[in-house]
Amino acid sequence: MNTQEDQICECGGRFNRYIEPRILLLLAEKESYGYEIVERLNAEPGGLGGELDTATIYRKLREMEREGLVESEWAVGKSGPPRRIYKITAEGRDRLFGWVKLIRQRIKALQRLVERCEKFCPK
Repeated sequence: MNTQEDQICECGGRFNRYIEPRILLLLAEKESYGYEIVERLNAEPGGLGGELDTATIYRKLREMEREGLVESEWAVGKSGPPRRIYKITAEGRDRLFGWVKLIRQRIKALQRLVERCEKFCPK
């Protein structure tokens, strides 16, 4: 089944843009508001799926808040409208550690696949 995090790459395969762990990592580094999260995600190098739209990130933040991975509160600044500031919870940190474990396993599996494929690929 295709999810919001799936996207077709140029070779026709699907890959996950890892939106959830990326947001959790950014919030582990520092509390932030939605638009700043979008900007920071889109500024990341690494080709994890291209630019993300604001609506996708806000939907994901609301979902993560319902799951208890992040929490938010309104903050009033010196200028401009109030902003909803998000921060990671203990559950969110546990989920992030789970993601790290999963990603490490996928890296190993992908490395084995690449090594096998290289036998048949032109150099």
